[in-house]
Amino acid sequence: MRCYHIAVATLFATAAVVPAAVQACSVVDDYRVPTNLELAGQSELILRGRVIGEVEGERSWDGTLLVEPLETLKGSMPSGTVEIAGVGLVPTPDERGLGLLSNPYQLEGAHPLSYIGGCIRYMFPEGTIALFFLEKHEGKWVPAGGAFSRWAEDVLEENAPWMKLTRFYATVPADDAERRKAMLEAERDRLLAQSGDLVATLMAQDIERQLSDPNEAWNEIMHKAIDGESEVPAGAAPEAAAAAVASLLTDGESENGDNADEMEDAALLLCDLAADKQSVNCDGVTFSKTDEISDPTD
Repeated sequence: MRCYHIAVATLFATAAVVPAAVQACSVVDDYRVPTNLELAGQSELILRGRVIGEVEGERSWDGTLLVEPLETLKGSMPSGTVEIAGVGLVPTPDERGLGLLSNPYQLEGAHPLSYIGGCIRYMFPEGTIALFFLEKHEGKWVPAGGAFSRWAEDVLEENAPWMKLTRFYATVPADDAERRKAMLEAERDRLLAQSGDLVATLMAQDIERQLSDPNEAWNEIMHKAIDGESEVPAGAAPEAAAAAVASLLTDGESENGDNADEMEDAALLLCDLAADKQSVNCDGVTFSKTDEISDPTD
């Protein structure tokens, strides 16, 4: 395979419609990523906990993450270890650097692992402390929120910005639109009044997003981003770039792949384009013209 550094902006200018077969994570056309306020409302349990281990399954998605409860922001405090189905630990040795922690000042996009083929964050470094949004399914705790939600972000301090926002969102009523709007506006204005406090401003901006309409359908957002009609969703640059690179596969005779060398100066993603131009690997996710996506962590 030939190795290329692919620039997102350049690819947006050349990519047209990306076939469903080469999308990094497939969701139904009307799927919307829940807003942070919606995520808090949908969750049965919002738990700050320390990752202490895992129970491995026959397949990676059959594993169970073991979490020591530290604090609940919604729901009853569990009496013992919380088991979260379908997720596990970062493999050791961590040769791909999958154990990276959440950016404490990124309050909109999900953890980067959400965008490399699994749709949600599904691996955690042992010992990290994270804020988990959970719901019960067939008697087991599972991630709440769905694809690309902020269901599990590292919060090493109990007063981290994401902790403060979630504590507030957990108190906002879901069934009283007028009161909900008043509470959001009041908290936003309180934070904006803290002149010179950049963290307070970031939190106020997130609250402002909750006052807007529900998120647009994810597939529509991504199509617009790839076509250059709108910005890439926060945190989703790798997926958008990979999807754009995958458009190179729509025409086996295309010269786009040969032009990739010219993009190195603005490199944002490392991609390997096969010599026959039938597959491309971007950030560990393999896209093929005919095959299903494969994730090397499975």
